[in-house]
Amino acid sequence: MRGHLQNREKTYLLIASILLAFFVSPLFILGENAHIRVHDNLDSNLAWYKVLNESGEMFGPIDARIPQVINGNLSRNAYGTEYSGIVLLHAFFPSMTAYAISQAITRFCAFLGMFLLLRWHFIKDESASIISVGVALAFSFTPFWPSGMLSTLGFPLALWAFLNIRNGDYSWENWLTLALLPLYSSLVLGFAFFFVGIGLLWLWDVVMKRKWNWPFLVSIVFMFLVFSLADYRLVHSLVFPHELTQRSEFVSSRQNFPHSLRLSLKNFIIGHTHVMTVHTVVILPLLLICLFIIPFIKKTKLTKAFLFLFMLNYALSLWYALWFNEMWQPLKSQFAILRTFNFARFHFLRPLVIYLSFAIGCYIIWRLGKRWRPFIVAAVVLQIAVLVPFNEEIRYGTFDTPTFKEFYAVEQFKEIQKFIGDPQSSYRVASIGLHPAIAQYNGFYTLDTYNNFYPLTYKKQFRQIIAKELEKNGILKRYFDDWGSRCYIFVDELGKKYEFKKDSKKKIHNLQLNTAAFKRLGGRYLLSSVPILNAAENDLMLVNTFNHPDSAWKIYLYKAK
Repeated sequence: MRGHLQNREKTYLLIASILLAFFVSPLFILGENAHIRVHDNLDSNLAWYKVLNESGEMFGPIDARIPQVINGNLSRNAYGTEYSGIVLLHAFFPSMTAYAISQAITRFCAFLGMFLLLRWHFIKDESASIISVGVALAFSFTPFWPSGMLSTLGFPLALWAFLNIRNGDYSWENWLTLALLPLYSSLVLGFAFFFVGIGLLWLWDVVMKRKWNWPFLVSIVFMFLVFSLADYRLVHSLVFPHELTQRSEFVSSRQNFPHSLRLSLKNFIIGHTHVMTVHTVVILPLLLICLFIIPFIKKTKLTKAFLFLFMLNYALSLWYALWFNEMWQPLKSQFAILRTFNFARFHFLRPLVIYLSFAIGCYIIWRLGKRWRPFIVAAVVLQIAVLVPFNEEIRYGTFDTPTFKEFYAVEQFKEIQKFIGDPQSSYRVASIGLHPAIAQYNGFYTLDTYNNFYPLTYKKQFRQIIAKELEKNGILKRYFDDWGSRCYIFVDELGKKYEFKKDSKKKIHNLQLNTAAFKRLGGRYLLSSVPILNAAENDLMLVNTFNHPDSAWKIYLYKAK
């Protein structure tokens, strides 16, 4: 009987592996013709890796600068550590190939980690292997933020290793897992918050069980030290800040309590773009069913775990919402760390919490008897099916998002570079209706950028260019002044839209730029995806237009007189 169950589990694992391979295959098959996420991906990180690789400063000193971006005011540290797996992938492979490999690594590790966590610690029943394998596959299909790598999807693998050590298993596989995960994930994008949780688990053992469990504590410290060594640039920036950045002006706490409550419910029910769990249709109803059933069945460790995870799930959503509540503003105005570090990201733990709750909830119902089991199988299969349309090729291809090739428009920008004729380092450009990452990816030196942190002094200088446009539009003014990580040429008539494709009919009628301030920063050309009808009034001259079949854009090239 046991051999039969083991063979069934192996079959499930084989099927899941094949489905996972199919899921990532469009990235390898289509290459640069694939559709992938734009927000916080094509518009930023993928260009960053290329700029860093070509800057010669990948292994540069702490005080190194990136000359191609904002006149060399951008710190090398803004692009993260060179000991990050995704940075190294982009150093050795073309951008799209590196992206595809990264997706495959992340999703495979997510699947493996969740399966091991469930199989070893929560659902040891071999007859319920469809739950362990199915939930692990669903977890690996979630639309995570690509450059986060295993920053959230690596939590199950880390928790598996930590729980093994906590239970007295000190085998090398656990320590190797804790040593390697920091090289393919980020402290600030997930694991900083995971460490708080795992630290509280150790503290729980101390207080409730009177058990200090030193090997468990050593394992936590060990992984944290590996993270600190790998991301030494971040540690240095936090310990030895040497200049004010645009983050020092962040204003994020504006909401009243009713607004915060609504936001917490929205986050609890729908989720967040950077940690999308797609749990609303299948998982949430099943959790509610399980919550209703639990009072009528025998209490076990699993039912207690389910109730704890359910409460933690909403608590994380509530914390996320309250972080933007106005009650924080007095403290944030006094302590810079509260403005510059996003403590709301404790909700990045929710993918782990939600899918672990889903698996436990399924197993609780599974144990009610055979008549419930078809329902659980259907729920697991349906959750996998719900996630399929969130495959990048399906999702972004459906909404007519540019392909990788169309977005970066390499051949078109070669034509622009050839037309200008001068070395790219000898002049500066900025973009209108277009992400500056596109120009950066193609080697242009830009005055505009999208980066996590850059000098506040530069933000003030750049603001002079767009001051009149910001005064026309309160939304843009608050967006730039109170956040400012998108250091863009904002235009009132365009709003917060940066992707006007070649078939757009949009035109700018009343642009008011401070062209003198633009030129003082070295600006010579503006790359616009829409025509500027009053260019002459801004001392701008249209010198050429560029169109290309492989590009999503029609570029109007304006020169400052």
